[in-house]
Amino acid sequence: YSKASRPVADRSMAVGCLSEIAQEVGVPIHGHWKNIFLPCTLAGLSDPDNNVKRNAAFLCGIACEHLKESVVADYPSLLQGLSPIFGMPVDGSTEALACVDNAAAAIARMIMASPSHVPLEQVLPVFCMALPLTTDFTENETVYNCLLGLCQMNHPALPKAEVIRIFSKAVQEGSTVDAEMQGRMK
Repeated sequence: YSKASRPVADRSMAVGCLSEIAQEVGVPIHGHWKNIFLPCTLAGLSDPDNNVKRNAAFLCGIACEHLKESVVADYPSLLQGLSPIFGMPVDGSTEALACVDNAAAAIARMIMASPSHVPLEQVLPVFCMALPLTTDFTENETVYNCLLGLCQMNHPALPKAEVIRIFSKAVQEGSTVDAEMQGRMK
């Protein structure tokens, strides 16, 4: 992976391919985390193209979900890479909105994999402001499972007013959240 030497489509496809490999293979990617998956994730998160960023955010989340405690030392650099995505202008761009959705799902996966290694006081307000998801609804289950888990823990850093806003939208008629998940929120 190299930003300078590859066209955007190739970079996006390369990161997307690694994401799919990580999702399907799971824990065995650990042997290649430091040399392949981590550098690709970090480079992808800083790529100027939103599709590359989106795939890198997905890769980040999937890798953290599967590798759990074995990658917590890399959480600070991953969080630093994800952070700018939450502040980027979306201007109604489907690609930008999907990028933010995948970054939110990555944060949710990181929290669920190892909540003690995520600075929740700093992360949760930004995470909650990005919800509900706007484009990539395949990630609904991930983000709502994370929020429900934090609610069950009664985590003090969870912004209650934001959770009420998010859950209220999730249970409205016409919501993209499936009925089973909606039932868990009521």
